[in-house]
Amino acid sequence: MNEQSVPDKLYDSSNIAGLYIRASLSWPDHLLNQSIEYEKKMDKFIIDGGRELKGTVKVSGAKNATLPALAAALLACGKTVLTNVPNVMDVRTMRRLLLRLGAKVEFSGGTLEIDVPQKLKCEAEYEIVKQMRASYYVLGPLLARFGKARVSLPGGCAIGARPMDLHLKGMEALGARIDIVHGYVQAQAPKLKGAKFQLAGSHGVSVGATINVMMAAVLAQGRTVIESAACEPEVVSTAEMLNSMGAVITGAGTPVIAIEGVPELHPCQFKMIPDRIEAGSLMAAAAITGGYVTIEDCRPDHLTAVIETLRKAGVKIAQGDEMVTVEARRRLKPMEILVAPYPGFPTDMQPQAMALTTVCSGLSTVTETIFENRFMHVPELQRLGADIKIEGNTAIVKGVPKLTAAPVMGSDLRASAALVIAALAAEGRTEINRIYHLDRGYENWERKLKKLGAKIRRVHIPM
Repeated sequence: MNEQSVPDKLYDSSNIAGLYIRASLSWPDHLLNQSIEYEKKMDKFIIDGGRELKGTVKVSGAKNATLPALAAALLACGKTVLTNVPNVMDVRTMRRLLLRLGAKVEFSGGTLEIDVPQKLKCEAEYEIVKQMRASYYVLGPLLARFGKARVSLPGGCAIGARPMDLHLKGMEALGARIDIVHGYVQAQAPKLKGAKFQLAGSHGVSVGATINVMMAAVLAQGRTVIESAACEPEVVSTAEMLNSMGAVITGAGTPVIAIEGVPELHPCQFKMIPDRIEAGSLMAAAAITGGYVTIEDCRPDHLTAVIETLRKAGVKIAQGDEMVTVEARRRLKPMEILVAPYPGFPTDMQPQAMALTTVCSGLSTVTETIFENRFMHVPELQRLGADIKIEGNTAIVKGVPKLTAAPVMGSDLRASAALVIAALAAEGRTEINRIYHLDRGYENWERKLKKLGAKIRRVHIPM
């Protein structure tokens, strides 16, 4: 089914099943990154593999916590300051969206200053939203503060349908009228009202929906209880920021979140949590090269499933309050990886972990339970010599003694990271194309890897 094939009558909010069908449509890959920086699509990495990673590296702030934080700033008039912000493409895209809405946003040296006026434009246009799925985070804050919002249906990585049904279900439970017209979600509510509802769907819990509905509920009248809420650290970070703005939220990080509505919020200063997926990716890179790496400015308590999985495979891991040290001096044992919502093994680490399994001994299994298209990196890993067979939502990986270099191409953000990790261990020179995906979520990754001894360089080919 494509966008043109959906009848207009399905847009009517009275036909909620049809509305959800329309909301679940995903953008084709060639439309996802046509941004101001689109010329970077021709950038590529050249990696000479086979070098141990050694040394110390620091993790950047979490992209997936920063994006909802930018949206949350819209809930209060005045200047909100966010620190430890990663300078990645998705953050810059969200900044452009806030500028379009009428906020003033300055970004320098890891600090974002968001000056929000009394009045904002309440429409998030297709031109911006198509570039990044997380743009939908403005829906909840705009609806809560102004009683209306018009937000284009989102884009993002081409890793499978991620319907907005739970976002819309939550907004409707708070009293909003939802219509989908010409590719836009139109939400209206003179005043949102607290309610108690379940927020799980056929794909399980939703981090994005939990955050979006939580942001809407903070200004609703009365008490809201979200059951089957996502428990990820990014949900907790957003709740802590909202509380620092004057919200009253309890239970974040558990399946039940309670929100007491307040009349208004105020600006705040808030520090972004470390990026747990970048930390996990660096751990995988250290392990696959047989290296010895200390990763600083991270949260080991956010990485429990990743750490346990690597330890079972034979990786030595020492951890402190804000650091982990990874050592892998011998060939690793097979892994059994089952993707699950937090605190389970994160889907955003599945491709990177699979890259590591390609050189483990014996048979490893990687089961993806969240995104149906998140094996797009498999053919590219096979080009590097990996032995992988797909059976349904499980990849069976037979470890090989070594990977060998080949030209490969990134298909999405985490798949691109997996190819970098594999190339670091591959014999010879690997060329990784379409690394603009990687730039969406990893800050200065080639610089960090170079510091650890990797031989990696970026090549820009002008269009």
